[in-house]
Parts: sequence; structure tokens; C-alpha cells
Amino acid sequence: MRYDLNLLPVFVTLMEERNVTRAAERLGITQPALSNALSRLRTMLKDPLFIRERYGIQPTQTALELAPSIAEALAKLDDAVLGQQEFDPAQADRVMTIAPNSYVEFVLMPAIVARLGEIAPGIRLRFTPYGNDLVETGVMSGTTAMVLGRVTDPPDNLVVQHVMDEGLACVVRADHPEIGDSISREQYERMKHVNVLPPGRMRAGLFQALQQRGLKREVAVSVTHFLAVPEMIAVTDYCTTLPKLICRRLANDPRVKVLPPPVDLGTFPVEMAWHVRYRNDPAHRWLRGLVSDIAKEVSTGH
Repeated sequence: MRYDLNLLPVFVTLMEERNVTRAAERLGITQPALSNALSRLRTMLKDPLFIRERYGIQPTQTALELAPSIAEALAKLDDAVLGQQEFDPAQADRVMTIAPNSYVEFVLMPAIVARLGEIAPGIRLRFTPYGNDLVETGVMSGTTAMVLGRVTDPPDNLVVQHVMDEGLACVVRADHPEIGDSISREQYERMKHVNVLPPGRMRAGLFQALQQRGLKREVAVSVTHFLAVPEMIAVTDYCTTLPKLICRRLANDPRVKVLPPPVDLGTFPVEMAWHVRYRNDPAHRWLRGLVSDIAKEVSTGH
């Protein structure tokens, strides 16, 4: 039987997007062209495949059953073709979308962008937010190259790699009336605290670390970004608990001082995840290596 291989990426994209407009945009074709391709898919596979609903389309049972096999076949084709291609970062000209959480964007991305400017000036990065929802980042459909942060319960089509471990420290204002060069458990529990809402799972990690060690904390204010913290701490007698690499940056601010926490709060992992289709993509593989190298340099201070 003869069939058009070009129709299979259309099927996979519709399965992942569940929206005709978004699927057409992602494939770089018009909606009429996508509708024509879907009609041919239905004829080839002898099934409606997708049913229109109020907020998009839903796959039929046949489509759900076919999807894993088709996606796996396309991933193998990608591996075979892309694995034969060479990649020259100095000559590359492309845009890559990355979803870093706010911690990674603050701590790692400046160094990554600087390195790209030196050795791969034609590679341009586009950031999209990563909080808790992997779906919203686009990494599960492959439109986003990778997510960087804390990755929990990843689906089967994502590959997760450990990048580094990070610890926690405390920050108070430099001339705090009660806190000298250290902070006791009693002082920590008596003080009011500034909490940072993002980035998603890392927030949960701090709460879990405090709970596991029986350390209580009264949160007086919750901010939405790390950059707001020193402004809050500098004008109050509050305390905050933040990742050590964030605190390393804040240590340069004469208005605040960084202290060890009253108890060891352990570490949390920083990870990157990407769609399996990029496993052997030379450009993607090179970028993953760059991220790993930069993370090692930043975390060790070298």
C-alpha cells in the first residue's frame, strides 16, 4: 500500500495541539491546507480521527490507539536523519525556544546568552515562562526546545537530565537590630518572612524542607520575583530563605547580608527536559552540552 508520509506529522501535530489553528501555525501552513491534509488522513486511515468541539478538537478512539506508534515511527526517522547531520555553532543561524523557570532565568541564562554570543552568535534564544505546567511551555509538543528548572512526573515523551544541585541560605538587612553573623532557630521562627511565589516546584521544595525539619515560618509578604526580595528586606526586619546562587548575587548588595540557615535545609535538583524527537538533533545536543557546562561553572563558582 502506498501512503503519504507527509501526512503523519500533521496527525501528530493535531494530536498534540488539539486545535486546528495552532496546528496550522506550528506546521507553517494555512488552515485550508491543513483541512485538506486531514481529509486525506481520514481517507488513508479510514476513520474521522478528530471530532470538532467547542474549544478545539478531540481525537477518536482510533486516533488515540494509532498515536503512540506513529509518534514513535517519526521519532526514529528523526534520529536516523538528524544523526547524520553535522552542526557548526559558529555558522548556525536559528531561533531556539527555551522555558526556564524564574530561578534559572536569573542564575544561569545570562551566562548562557553570553557564551552563545561568543561562540554561536547566529543562535538566538526566545524565552517562554515555566512555572508548574509542562504543557503550557510547549516542550511536550516539541515547539519548545527544552525546559529548565524542577521537572516532576514527566510524560514518557520527555527526556529529563540532572543539571546541578542547589542549596538554601537566609538573607536579612545588613543593620538588622537582632541578627548578627548567624541566625538561630528561635530567631528564624520568631521573625516574619518574605516568600517568593515562583518558580513552581522549587517553592514546594522549600516548604517541604521546612516541614521535614519541623522549622516554622511566618510569611508576612509573598512576592512574584527574586528581584523584589532585596527591596523588601532592605527596609524591614524580615528574613527570606532563597537558593544559594541567588544569595550569591544579593551578597553584593550592601543593604543586606547572607547567612546560613539555622538548620541544614538540604538541596534541590535543577533539571532540563526535552522532547524525545530532539534526542539526536546535533544542534539540540550541542545546546544541552552548553547548558550543562555553564551550570557546572556557575554552581562551582568557576
